[in-house]
Amino acid sequence: MKPLALFDLDHTLLSGDSDELWCDFLMDEGVLDRAEFEPRNAGMVRRYRAASVTPQEFSDFYVGTLAGRTPQEWQGLRERFLRGVVLPLIPASARALVESHRARGERIVMTTATNRYITELTARDLQIADLIATDAELIEGRFTGRTTGTPNMRDGKVLRLRQWLAEQSLPNSMLDSATFYSDSTNDLPLLRAVGHAVAVDPDEGLRAEAAERGWEVLRLAR
Repeated sequence: MKPLALFDLDHTLLSGDSDELWCDFLMDEGVLDRAEFEPRNAGMVRRYRAASVTPQEFSDFYVGTLAGRTPQEWQGLRERFLRGVVLPLIPASARALVESHRARGERIVMTTATNRYITELTARDLQIADLIATDAELIEGRFTGRTTGTPNMRDGKVLRLRQWLAEQSLPNSMLDSATFYSDSTNDLPLLRAVGHAVAVDPDEGLRAEAAERGWEVLRLAR
């Protein structure tokens, strides 16, 4: 069994936050009304950074931007978002970090709180086949604006990873040898669950935890 190399996306491999960037993109495109949505988005960002919002509330807020359209109807905007916004914010240092683990024969997994529909193209560009993400509900082919299953955030990242291991017929003991890279205090449950935690350009809370626990701290050239 190949060792696991787990990567958070936002502010780790990506120099920004996918959800925030998606909302800014939709406001620029006129899909969301800036005067109405921007203050709500700013409030959600503050609460996320303070770890004061629940995973369900956070996930429903951002998945809600997809409501009412089919995946096919979003496709053109999604591809333009990837090319014009996301890819320029993935630094060469992040790509090299992923490739260093691939070269060692490890299995690369991206695990992100952002929904799968927005992040699966990013994973594909990074040649990461295994993506664990928050899932957006579809009914009769249209996004409802709600999530389905457990949001992949905080303790949910641990639960969803264990579910993924079971689906892959892999033992939970693989976490003991796994490496996980993240920037965020919100990822402390999974960072504490793996054998090798790495804080990447960490926020204040994670920086303090890393110092206390002796975790590696990595600064990426961005």
